[in-house]
Amino acid sequence: MSTASRPYPIVQDLIDSFASWLKHRRELNEMRQLDRADFDRIASDLRIAPDDLEELVRHGKHSADELPMMLQQLGISAEGLGRAQPLLLRDMERVCSLCNNKGQCDRDLAEGTAAENYHGYCGNAATLESLDRADVAPR
Repeated sequence: MSTASRPYPIVQDLIDSFASWLKHRRELNEMRQLDRADFDRIASDLRIAPDDLEELVRHGKHSADELPMMLQQLGISAEGLGRAQPLLLRDMERVCSLCNNKGQCDRDLAEGTAAENYHGYCGNAATLESLDRADVAPR
């Protein structure tokens, strides 16, 4: 929706943010209503620790949004990585989602300096360095 068709863009952005927050709260409530055995079974099916799954749900669906941008700044195709090593990409998304250094990462991504600085704070640094870029280079 363009600004011209949105007469009050700031108000609309606030409404959209509030709606997203409400949806996330409903998802958390649904998760809390599962009994522990069901929740553990879901975590097992996803091949993830139950505590990690709980934390991932708490962080929300946008908690790994930095990863594709980081990959792009490093010249790595997220799509290529997903084809070549889908489980590795999923684990990298988990690590990114649980990261405590989002502020630094977001600043570096915005400034275009993430490729030079990620080694100091990124939980995926060792994995990113070990990737064979020939397998996952942009095409």
